[in-house]
Amino acid sequence: MKHINIYEETDRCLLCQDAPCTKACKTGDPARALRAIRFYNTSNAAKWVADCTDADLEAAEQACIHFNRPIRIREVVHALQPAPATSGETPDLSIDFCGIRCENPFFLASSAICTNYDMVARAFDAGWAGVFYKTICLKEIKEVSPRFDAMHSFGSHGDFYGFRNMEQLSENPVEMDFDILRRLKQDYPTKVVIASIMGQTEEEWMELAKMSEAASVDAIELNFSCPQMRLTGMGSDVGQDPELVASYTACVKSCVKIPVIAKMTPNITHIIHPAMAAYHAGADAISAINTIKSVTMNRHAEVANQYTISGYSGRAIKPIALRYILEMANNRILKGVQLSGIGGIETWYDALQFMQLGCSNVQICTAVMQFGYRIIDDMTEGLRHYMAQQGTTRLSDLVGEQLKSFVMPHDLNRSTIVFPKFNYERCVGCGRCELSCRDGGHQAINFDKEERRPHLVGTKCVGCHLCRLVCPAGAISVTRRTEKKQ
Repeated sequence: MKHINIYEETDRCLLCQDAPCTKACKTGDPARALRAIRFYNTSNAAKWVADCTDADLEAAEQACIHFNRPIRIREVVHALQPAPATSGETPDLSIDFCGIRCENPFFLASSAICTNYDMVARAFDAGWAGVFYKTICLKEIKEVSPRFDAMHSFGSHGDFYGFRNMEQLSENPVEMDFDILRRLKQDYPTKVVIASIMGQTEEEWMELAKMSEAASVDAIELNFSCPQMRLTGMGSDVGQDPELVASYTACVKSCVKIPVIAKMTPNITHIIHPAMAAYHAGADAISAINTIKSVTMNRHAEVANQYTISGYSGRAIKPIALRYILEMANNRILKGVQLSGIGGIETWYDALQFMQLGCSNVQICTAVMQFGYRIIDDMTEGLRHYMAQQGTTRLSDLVGEQLKSFVMPHDLNRSTIVFPKFNYERCVGCGRCELSCRDGGHQAINFDKEERRPHLVGTKCVGCHLCRLVCPAGAISVTRRTEKKQ
């Protein structure tokens, strides 16, 4: 029996704007259902196509404009299960951050996605709770072209796992940016408007901070971490110097009454040192991480035959960002400071992981650059559904709940084992598991070439699960944990 992998199929979806498949469907919204699956909101996907007939789905499939072959919309829809019923109180996504009430934890990160009034207004209208506006400085900013590059799977386009950018700070005149912030707060009083600033001297930091407060913003983020700013005393070089972090944080705290958030760089071995410097200087919160210094060499991304080191973001950096959040959340001294998580967040589940490690909100950039502000729908819906399934009504109850699960490597359980388990109904007989186990594992799989089936050699298996990770059909799962044989 053949199974359709709905995630693999929806990964092929172009996520069209004004989708032709939905236009052709009279009784539902297949494009919205496919997008829900793509953004890990599968439990709620069926409601968008609940009334669709096979004729409607066939029409939608025929209208699909995929450049290769149409998405198998009918098969995907037929494979969906109705959302499990939930009972009780509707979960509340609101949460406090630095004493500021946020309607949900999802914020635009300071970047190209929030550079003018109209952009931020559209994001607010779509449901985003707040914005860390693009960093404002007193220097003249001139950007390069092209300024972006991306890492795709070989031969693919559009959906990238890593993103490199050489963009610096806001190109707008300073007065224009603060007027934009003022108007945003005036027109959207329930949204959270945060000014991101960067100075080169204490005087510049204080001047920008005072202008921020005068614009009636809710808080100020101190950008100590932009990898593209190479002027002395600016950018990620500041974030690597705890003394400068402390000095600039303290001078800003001395001249404003609104909350101050210090943004950390990942381009450092021990993030705790600048984070503690900011905390001791009075920072109300820490945001992390900014982009990671990187190099790409795509000839289409070179600038007049030249390359440079610049920032890397996207879902590839999420494990690195989580590591830094974990280190700060577990630090005995920093336990009193709130955290804002940044780095590789595309779905509500990504955001949940940051919150479970101690973040009160999350900032998102690269996913919006790829897929638009519309992803907020699946983020809020998915997180709310998860909370309902868990019986959690307050978002704050999730903050830090997984910290207790983390231990030092030498404290991990080493006396038990979890064996892989083959599902022969799903197995397609490709032999990838045996190949990887043979050349990269412990030679614990025999492959029957006649039956085209793998068989586990239990006496050799160490439970590393390389086979499960390389299986393209999802045909390998896990058994229960048992004691190792002596």
